[in-house]
Amino acid sequence: MKLVDNSLSQWPALLAMLVLFAGALVYALRDRHIRSIFKREFLAYFNSPVLYVIVVIFLLTSMGFAFLFGAFLDGDNASLTGSFFFWHPWIYTVLAPAVGMRLWSEEHRLGTVELLMTMPVSPWQAIVGKFLAAAAVWFIGLALTVSIVWTVYYLGDPDTGPVITGYVASYLYALGCLAVTSAISALTRSQVVCFIVSVATCLLALLIGYPQIVDFAVRSFPSSMEGGVRAIEYLSFYTHFSDMTKGIFVFKDVLYFVSVAVVGLLITDLALRSKRA
Repeated sequence: MKLVDNSLSQWPALLAMLVLFAGALVYALRDRHIRSIFKREFLAYFNSPVLYVIVVIFLLTSMGFAFLFGAFLDGDNASLTGSFFFWHPWIYTVLAPAVGMRLWSEEHRLGTVELLMTMPVSPWQAIVGKFLAAAAVWFIGLALTVSIVWTVYYLGDPDTGPVITGYVASYLYALGCLAVTSAISALTRSQVVCFIVSVATCLLALLIGYPQIVDFAVRSFPSSMEGGVRAIEYLSFYTHFSDMTKGIFVFKDVLYFVSVAVVGLLITDLALRSKRA
């Protein structure tokens, strides 16, 4: 298997991004209020059988699709890009909202959001603590797929770059879906409504950048509208995900997902403050 062009030159940027991410996480968890909420929410996930069901479904679908539909064992190309990572956006579209739908909808339903807001905790600390707990759940879920990495290294000689950037892209995609779900969860009391609207929103964010749909739109609309189609494509989660799974690490793609997460959490903050007022 050939190396991706300039893959070695991308390592410093990738390592710097990982160090910055880890540093931001440690800095956030130094706040005792964020740490307390993170611990409460993280343990609450593991006290619910729903989490185990979601993680098992994720493992079965992500690795099962790779072997059954991704022709993982049929080809002579030792790569996880087309067989494994290809399915992640579709899986996250459904499962990330399933994890995140309880972030605030459950608090609204139980009436505990008002109690939480009266505690010596700012809305932003509560939002960050809850989001980090959900993010940690997906980190564990992704880490449990390491067996497929061992398998591909056992069967062939894959490039390490696309494997690492693929996992980074996959995790960032999950965080993007979680941020969308967090914002919608803060706007509704019903977990079912939150789940349905979040799935629809994440699906739209996937489809507007899906290559076949974009190509169809470019062919169908007048050439004068191609710029608009490309602009909409740029807003898609998939557009910024696909290149990284091929080992092409571009900082703007990371910045895009970070921006999605920040905007989603800011909308969550605005929604909670409006209910608090």
